[in-house]
Amino acid sequence: MLDTTKDTPVQAETLLEVNNIEVIYNHVILVLKGVSLRVPKGGITALLGGNGAGKTTTLKAVSNLLRSERGEVTKGSVSYRGERVQDLDPAELVKRGVIQVMEGRHCFEHLTVEENLMTGAYTRSDRSEVAADLDMVYEYFPRLKERRRSQAGYTSGGEQQMVAIGRALMSRPETILLDEPSMGLAPQLVEQIFGIVKSLNEDQGYTFLLAEQNTNVALRFAHYGYILESGRVVMDGPAKDLRENPDVKEFYLGMSDEGRKSFRDVRSYRRRKRWLS
Repeated sequence: MLDTTKDTPVQAETLLEVNNIEVIYNHVILVLKGVSLRVPKGGITALLGGNGAGKTTTLKAVSNLLRSERGEVTKGSVSYRGERVQDLDPAELVKRGVIQVMEGRHCFEHLTVEENLMTGAYTRSDRSEVAADLDMVYEYFPRLKERRRSQAGYTSGGEQQMVAIGRALMSRPETILLDEPSMGLAPQLVEQIFGIVKSLNEDQGYTFLLAEQNTNVALRFAHYGYILESGRVVMDGPAKDLRENPDVKEFYLGMSDEGRKSFRDVRSYRRRKRWLS
């Protein structure tokens, strides 16, 4: 098992800041209710919570993909490198170094693995740099090199997740928003995907904000975590502290002093005083 106890330095530059945002769908459905978070440069920040907590909506608020679903940020702000970016076109945000890997992978099924990867570099003009980045992707995902001529629609779920991450890397981003990377994957593949994310963070300096229901895995690989419930941040702190917090253990990790519990067995959840970042 990888050792992920290292924390991101407190003094690290803040790349992404979400400040007290509210998100409404269809002009009436309030989904996010004052969410704030910070993502430091060179860190892995986890956005945790159950289905419907608001994790995906938070990522889409950052990447400006809400409009396609009739959603909008009605209060608060989203800033990247100190500049407000919530009104930018999503393509412009990608040019600034922020890209989202969507939940469910969303590969182009009829294109080959390599053609899928190359779509991530469609805005780039330096072919030698693109070729070097493709080699880098194949270095981190050797399975994709083996399957590079295969149609993406005929690859496994784990391979498609690798394609989706590799395609994002081909845009040469600074920050990657990763939505539910463990969804539908076997535990061994989940460990492999998170291990690669950790290597990309440590070796290449990529910054990650990942939304994940698998709290146990996410808190082992992340540096810092935010827990959402019903569109609000109810707890945040260094990942190692969240792992040891008794409420997180009981309610989100299914553990208590008496042993493992299922979510069904958990009768109450005492919200402790929220840690300030």
